[in-house]
Amino acid sequence: MVNPYVKRWLTGLILAAVIFAVIVFCSPLVLALVISLCAVGGIWEYNHIVFGNGFLKEKIEGVIFAAIIPFIMLSNNSQLILAVLAFCILVTFIVFLGSVQKTDFDISTVIKVVFGCMYIPFLISHFILLRNLDKGVLWVLFVLVLAFAGDITALYVGKYLGKHKLIPLVSPGKTVEGTIGLIGGSTAACLIFGYFSFFPDVSLVKIGVLAFVGSIIGQLGDLSESAIKRNYGLKDASSLLPGHGGLLDRMDCLIFIAPFVYYYRVYVIG
Repeated sequence: MVNPYVKRWLTGLILAAVIFAVIVFCSPLVLALVISLCAVGGIWEYNHIVFGNGFLKEKIEGVIFAAIIPFIMLSNNSQLILAVLAFCILVTFIVFLGSVQKTDFDISTVIKVVFGCMYIPFLISHFILLRNLDKGVLWVLFVLVLAFAGDITALYVGKYLGKHKLIPLVSPGKTVEGTIGLIGGSTAACLIFGYFSFFPDVSLVKIGVLAFVGSIIGQLGDLSESAIKRNYGLKDASSLLPGHGGLLDRMDCLIFIAPFVYYYRVYVIG
């Protein structure tokens, strides 16, 4: 029986190596392809959570949207991005209306498709927008440092020092102490990374604020995904990644952190 922490580390190291190679050595187009595959995988798990069995039409819609949106984000054209998102919403409603056959039809299926489209492919595709910025590779790496440094710190601080549950109804395993460790670990790691990457072009104060708030945003992203799973009585999105659960379980904080870092970089740092 392999120790679950060993599984977690082995899976994490393999993923880290692959992600690092894609970010540093590959073109933005390849990154968009990888993000598209991750978005499709995330939507696949999301569909399993919110729809269960059946609802093939809605699931196919979500997968198609997830595959397309990252490549639209690659264009860096805000009008095109908004047009495609609007198109996704229109198509979802039109297909739904064309398939209504019962008097007790359920409009919530439309909401689930549209929400999934915005929640996973749209938000995670901000990695592509980050990659298109000046020093984009470093900004993408910054997001990963922020997320994974906090995740590792929270894991061990929570394990050895955690006593007070954070939000037990949503995520029973998370503690207040682990969250404090997450914020501290993320902030410290990002300050070190930022010093050697962006300083003096970007002040350490701005980097510190970004890391501090970003770590909280990431934790909220984790809790948000947990809330979706708990609402449907599930612990993990799937068992795809040994020691981590599903792909969505690994992406949950990144889904929130990537857009936050992007807009902070654009509107605060400039």
